[in-house]
Amino acid sequence: MVKVSIIMGSSSDKELGEKAKALLSEFGVESEIRVLSAHRNPKELDEYVEKCGAEVFIAIAGLSAALPGYIAARTTKPVIGVPREVKLGGLDALLSIVQMPRGVPVACVSIDGTENAALLAVEMLALKDSGLEKKISDYRSRWSTSR
Repeated sequence: MVKVSIIMGSSSDKELGEKAKALLSEFGVESEIRVLSAHRNPKELDEYVEKCGAEVFIAIAGLSAALPGYIAARTTKPVIGVPREVKLGGLDALLSIVQMPRGVPVACVSIDGTENAALLAVEMLALKDSGLEKKISDYRSRWSTSR
């Protein structure tokens, strides 16, 4: 069963989506990637978010970066926004994601920070899964001593 849904606004974001998917796989977390734009495919995106069984969404978007907020407005599940560096060094996308109105929260990671988005998703899932909690703890121990 898919635990994390990775949604990108454009197929040009595929490389970042694949990085997140690969890291989630290392933890044994099943994920899927979809390309659905809040601007170009709003009906399909609405339908997907409504029917998706994932517990966490990762939304990768650049420019106006409406995708994470659009998803968050349609679900009570956690949404992690990943701003893309497309123009203005990605600052435009970063500000769009972090400036969500009260009541529609979106977690935000660094510009092009899909690995941190995947790790944050694992941490969220680990709240209900002691096996994942151990894996993320071990990962952090190895990572901090090897770098």
